Amino acid sequence: MKVDKIGRLAAGALAVALVASCTSERSGTALMQGDGAGGGGQAAASAEKFGTLPSPCGPGDAKGATDQGVTDDAITIGFGDDRGFASAPGLSKEMGDAVSALIDWCNGQGGINGRKIKGNQYDGAYMHAAKVVQESCKQDFMLVGQGFAMDDAAEQYRVACKLPTVAGFTVGPNAAMGPMKFEAVPYPVDRMNIGSLRIAQEMWSDFDGKTDVLLSTSPAVTTGTNKVVSAMKQVGVEPMECGVRLNDAGESSYMPFAQKIKKCGAGYLWSSDTPDPGQFSLLESVKRAGAEPKYLMEATWYSTKVSEWNKGSGAGDNLYAGMIFQPFENAGKAPAVKQYMDLVEAKDGKIALLGMQATSSFLLWATAADKCGSDLTRQCVVNELAKVHEWTGGGLHAPTDPGANKPASCALVVKLTGEKWNQVFPEETGEFSCGDDYVVETDAKTWGTELDDDRISTKFLTDDVIKPQTS
Repeated sequence: MKVDKIGRLAAGALAVALVASCTSERSGTALMQGDGAGGGGQAAASAEKFGTLPSPCGPGDAKGATDQGVTDDAITIGFGDDRGFASAPGLSKEMGDAVSALIDWCNGQGGINGRKIKGNQYDGAYMHAAKVVQESCKQDFMLVGQGFAMDDAAEQYRVACKLPTVAGFTVGPNAAMGPMKFEAVPYPVDRMNIGSLRIAQEMWSDFDGKTDVLLSTSPAVTTGTNKVVSAMKQVGVEPMECGVRLNDAGESSYMPFAQKIKKCGAGYLWSSDTPDPGQFSLLESVKRAGAEPKYLMEATWYSTKVSEWNKGSGAGDNLYAGMIFQPFENAGKAPAVKQYMDLVEAKDGKIALLGMQATSSFLLWATAADKCGSDLTRQCVVNELAKVHEWTGGGLHAPTDPGANKPASCALVVKLTGEKWNQVFPEETGEFSCGDDYVVETDAKTWGTELDDDRISTKFLTDDVIKPQTS
């Protein structure tokens, strides 16, 4: 889950100690026994774990320069974020901090089959993703756990140089659906986890008829909102169309919008926008206007930025956020979450949901690489990644299907009160609510790209990409 930035990056965030597979029942089910890539190579022999996941790291006698970035004693991977973006310094910094900490953790056990991991850290600085991917093309075995907001601009270069990735997150539609791309927490363009909507329908009996969507002049937010509205209508929620559309650059006063919300009588408001001063001003104005809607937000709102704001205003006390990760408040029941926090804090890194996403992707990559043993090639890792159809990152999040690029069919909801976040659904802390109806197919008009029969973006696709081999 990312926290402070970037709309669709957010993935929610955490998972429990006993998690593993969702049932089709929509009740809080403990999920988390193990991960489907399971531990060949050194994993089975190592006493070390990450949460519930046997460590893929350890000593060994792997040898050979088997592929670009692989030698007798080292594996060179690329990773990074947009921390150098001048308009938002530290943007997604938590991702690089997480991968750096995990590299040290893994090397402390002996690397992968005895090969130590070398990391080339890149700064996409928002506008330079294409440049850093071209650098990575020249020297890295794979890109691992990275997140670049402008990844679509870099996708043509990644595909052309046949550089596989286990991304921390993807943003652009071609990157999200690209060949040789895997994510621990997929957000494909053609499927959407609507767990928070399903949970809202269970929590509030009048949700279907009393809900509206806050609109924006931002094209990116509008794209996300259109997908959510389409999904709402599929499950029987008809937005009230109160007509509140906020200028992405800010408004001189938010009171007219607050009064419109009050007059319209919306009991629940959904926003696909990220938390910023304008959003905060709207909620404060709604409170002053005497309206009391409940807010159902994306996981991006689960952040210290929001809780610190609400500590002073209290305007977010009716704010709920849907997530597929375990919140940090559940760390006592989710060992993987505590382990992530401890590892990153030991290096004075930034703790955030996106950091856990990057952590899970690093572990997914390392588990697949471990299974390749001494003969570590890109082809082998791609083959192994394609086989993983249940993954929790050792308990960081609800089960996902990285091999098929499909999202989780589970969710939980947290509520903000003062500066404190707490899980409110399911009632049992650390459990998720799951269901087959928690995932819907999206309208092809919202995809932003064309997909082939294998659900791969065709824009940069060539016949020369590395495809999973089944035999």
